[in-house]
Amino acid sequence: MSHSRSKKNSRTPVWVAIGAIFLIILLIIWLTFADLTGNTDVAAYLAPYIVNSPIS
Repeated sequence: MSHSRSKKNSRTPVWVAIGAIFLIILLIIWLTFADLTGNTDVAAYLAPYIVNSPIS
């Protein structure tokens, strides 16, 4: 029983690690693209879209 329990516990951290690495890669790509285009102020970039299309 302990063998199956340890196998189940070892799967979750693998997927968490893969997801974290994937998100870090996406963040690096996003920040690189923003830096290359000179648009690093994300709040100022998203503000017109939020104002023009309110949720409520």
